[in-house]
Amino acid sequence: MPNLLLQRDGAVAILTVNRPDKLNALNAATLAELGDALHELHDDDSMQAVILSGAGDKAFVAGADIAELAHLGPLSGREMARRGQRLFRDLELFAKPVVAAVNGFALGGGCELALACHLRLASDNASFGLPEVSLGLIPGYGGTQRLARLVGRGRAIELTLSGQRIGADEAFRLGLVNRVVPQPVLLEETRKLVDAMLRNGPVAVRAALEAIVHGTEMPLEQGLTLEANLFGVVCATEDMREGTAAFLEKRKPRFVNR
Repeated sequence: MPNLLLQRDGAVAILTVNRPDKLNALNAATLAELGDALHELHDDDSMQAVILSGAGDKAFVAGADIAELAHLGPLSGREMARRGQRLFRDLELFAKPVVAAVNGFALGGGCELALACHLRLASDNASFGLPEVSLGLIPGYGGTQRLARLVGRGRAIELTLSGQRIGADEAFRLGLVNRVVPQPVLLEETRKLVDAMLRNGPVAVRAALEAIVHGTEMPLEQGLTLEANLFGVVCATEDMREGTAAFLEKRKPRFVNR
């Protein structure tokens, strides 16, 4: 894949948008490669988590490719937005944890890509923004919806309508990112967080992720029903038997992912 690097490291897949000369801007080809990679990783049972980052130390993803946007009309624009939304929705609903390691600029489509990940760690030189209005556009890959759900309606309106950027510390204060770390150790710290997840029962991790992602989109009563159903499912797993037995026997569990 010319625009995307896929590295497998143990049970963790590291996806890197690899267009550093374009500040890793998302063009159609890169989005297609990202979709192919997610499909491949979804079907690979040996991969239990994904780290998503950008090549170099200047940008995670600096936005969409403006050269492609400039020629859009109403129909092609809608189709481009829907295509990106479908991909980012697949990312949001991915059955395994996806953690964005945001190194540098996360603007426009790059900010929307980070928002679609389950967690976000930012380097101290990261910046976030939805500057589409400065081009006479609006966010089209879910930014108007996910940002408001994450930081609240008022702050989302302020950031989207002003097009202003915010730094990593402000993004942390707003709840846009989970953690801010020094740029040189961003991937190391991201991997530590992912490894902490992977020490737990993998079936349970996936079930908890499903309960949160889907449940927060439901009324509370439906979310509670979903949680109870998933709780029942994990009670039938070998991992649950092993985990509870290991606790009672005061030893480390040996999970088998089933």
